[in-house]
Amino acid sequence: MGVRAVAALSKTLRTIRIPRHVAVALSTSASSVKGLPTSVPLPPLIPKNVPADALRATSALRAPPQLAPPIEDDAAWEACFTAATEDVRSTMSHAESAEAMRALVRTGLLRHTDIRDRPERFFKAHRLLARHAVAHGPGFWIRFTVHYNLCFGTVVAVGGDAQIAALDDAQARGQLGCFALTDRLAGVQSGLVVQTRATYDASARQFVLNTPTDGASKHWISQGFTADKAVVLADLEMGGERKGPHAFLIDLRARGDLTPGVTVYDMGRKTTGNDLDNAAIHFDNVRIPREALLDRHCSVDETSGQYALTTPGLAPFAMIGQRLYSGRVAVAQAALSYARELFRVTRAYADDKPIWSAATAEPSYLSKIPQLQALFTEADGSLERLERFVSRCESELTPLLHAGQPPDAQLAHAIAVAKVKAVEAATDLCWRLKQEVGSYALMEDSGFAHLDFLLCCKFAEGDSRILMQKMARDALKVHAAGGHASSADEASQCDKLAAALRQAGKDKAAQAAAWDAHHTLVYELAESVIERTMREHLDEA
Repeated sequence: MGVRAVAALSKTLRTIRIPRHVAVALSTSASSVKGLPTSVPLPPLIPKNVPADALRATSALRAPPQLAPPIEDDAAWEACFTAATEDVRSTMSHAESAEAMRALVRTGLLRHTDIRDRPERFFKAHRLLARHAVAHGPGFWIRFTVHYNLCFGTVVAVGGDAQIAALDDAQARGQLGCFALTDRLAGVQSGLVVQTRATYDASARQFVLNTPTDGASKHWISQGFTADKAVVLADLEMGGERKGPHAFLIDLRARGDLTPGVTVYDMGRKTTGNDLDNAAIHFDNVRIPREALLDRHCSVDETSGQYALTTPGLAPFAMIGQRLYSGRVAVAQAALSYARELFRVTRAYADDKPIWSAATAEPSYLSKIPQLQALFTEADGSLERLERFVSRCESELTPLLHAGQPPDAQLAHAIAVAKVKAVEAATDLCWRLKQEVGSYALMEDSGFAHLDFLLCCKFAEGDSRILMQKMARDALKVHAAGGHASSADEASQCDKLAAALRQAGKDKAAQAAAWDAHHTLVYELAESVIERTMREHLDEA
């Protein structure tokens, strides 16, 4: 946050009485800003002309300050969070963007445990950050959600009490986290295929992380090139017996240096979001302590080395999926926020863009063109309906996040629908808008340059195509069991798909081939299920 931004906000914030946050390691003094109310918590400012690596190394040596008490008033919190994130810029380097994220983390404006304690604030923070996506792309938003939702949100979901209690210290130090789930060869089946291996060495009371093949290296790990901590998903092996995927919280770096045995590679430049680092990560006999295993639902006894599930009937990996639900809601909201902002900016341009008209001597404007008018009207209606649906999903998920409970099958399905439909609708509307505004869409500051933000949303927190295939399979199972479809189209699609699969008999390979051959019908069925789900949740006739 720059000095001018602080000064501009001082008048607005003057009446807000908030306990001052503690000084932070990377702060520059703002005491010289005239008129700044002393009660306003300042986000730390990154000193100019100082290498980000040097800042990180210096700050790591200092004793961490204590986090200040959270701001209780929601309006005051929103004003401060908005101010702290005002200067998000896509022109920053990976290191500069990471230091800006460290600065935001240190403010404590959003706590690592707010996903449980204040989930409304967690979602609001994501929506507030999404306002920058049109002008500056998705980089900082992704960095933020990876840190708070995927990395430390997973610790909150499946970590033990001591592991959760340590989160304040990590936050006070400004340590960043990443989420190392996706194996290179898993692709869109991320999470279903986990080949990274964690073998327990009972004599040393340590786990040993290894990447057995190049295909098992972790890929597209956002913030992986700059993070200090990583939640790593690895296939746990105890005494030669595989226990399945488990989550480990490891030190990826210490004082800026990679942990011995860890190798990271930059994934290269992207079409957008180049202020965000994406890394490939390889583990070669990386030793981590027994306490690195996130142990709310499982444990390894320190003395005997015996593994045990401590929550009967619940696999540890199942609770990690909790972060997918909160992430899908956040992704849906971000996609809708992007679309709203792009349409707002484009409409303002179109309202002010004069065009020649043969019908009248009076000046006409681009926004008066019939097809553009129709698209603006359609977008308003479609986005408003989706916003209501996603908001309902958030309100139903929030008490479960408070309680640390997973959603039931009905809500989990609705959240998947929200993610898929919000992203697909935003993509369709924004792409069509691009076709209607001519050369304006080519301009760098029009917002269309970052349209691939929506592509990021498409495969984030579960690829949309994979989710749609599951919707179709689930609908087919219900139909086969005599369940009712709410529309003739859905019933007909189920009948046609079932008939095609019956011809394959019990041959699994033939069934898979038949499913693939009728992929168009599969996605049409999913679209029907999505529409039915939205109507039911919105109480539409």
